[in-house]
Amino acid sequence: MSDKSQANDRAKTRINRRSVLGMAAAGAAGLAVSSCATTPSAKQMATRGRINQSIAWWCFQNHWDIEKTCQIANQLGCKSIELAEVKDWPMLKKYGLICALHGSHWFDEGMNNPKHHDMCIGKIRQSIDECADAGFPSIITFTGYAGDISPDDGIKNCVKGYKKIIRYAEKKKVNLCLEILNSRVTVEMQGHPGYQGDHTEYCMEIVKKVGSPRMTLLFDIYHVEIMDGDVIRRLRQYKDYIGHYHVAGNPGRGEIGDTQEINYKPIMQAIVETGYKGYVGQEFIPTGDPLDSLREAVVICDV
Repeated sequence: MSDKSQANDRAKTRINRRSVLGMAAAGAAGLAVSSCATTPSAKQMATRGRINQSIAWWCFQNHWDIEKTCQIANQLGCKSIELAEVKDWPMLKKYGLICALHGSHWFDEGMNNPKHHDMCIGKIRQSIDECADAGFPSIITFTGYAGDISPDDGIKNCVKGYKKIIRYAEKKKVNLCLEILNSRVTVEMQGHPGYQGDHTEYCMEIVKKVGSPRMTLLFDIYHVEIMDGDVIRRLRQYKDYIGHYHVAGNPGRGEIGDTQEINYKPIMQAIVETGYKGYVGQEFIPTGDPLDSLREAVVICDV
């Protein structure tokens, strides 16, 4: 297959991902319109301020436009809309919000493959510049899919690639957050079969070998639960390396309440006890009214 054909296939895959999320959102969209008009009381929002909460834009963009999302973030006591596009950053700033986590390259083609290094480094450099100019803290990065690359070679290649850009991140004071993704679940956007950085310790080996305070772990609790479990012990063990957290319910990557298995209140309490001052992103895909789901999640995490 030609490079052009492969690029077209990847583009179609990304469009299909958005379509899947759009179909999942359709059933709840009507409810969201009426719900957004209601300002929550103090019991329905974050008030304690010990967890800096962020809304993952991609999970809610089929329900609300960026300004409505900013308004809801303010209503619920959230401080960030993460993974928002650069063109929307002025809107975030209008509402006193930041983009706590900015995008870079995609998760299928990452630093584990040397042929992707130039592409990844170029996108990471651009994202670093954008964050530095805006005063935002972090960008997301990925190992990429394994393909025929061995686990050991994947680590070596990632370390080599990140060392080419990490000094620039240090200079610009922007964090790189390497995300663990689960490879077990085959449902679109709930899992990523073939992703190489699918265990906490694997990603941590890369982070440690890069050897910079700007090279951190994106500890996605949903993915860690599926692949490794023992969440609280692990976040305590790696507290000095964690640059960002994500939350979602398991199974299904839906709401984080009592319909799923992860007990988020003690996890959030443990995060507070580690002294973490970064952001926790609400990155679940709502299955019901998105505002009700988000409000419940924000309150659960407000420990």
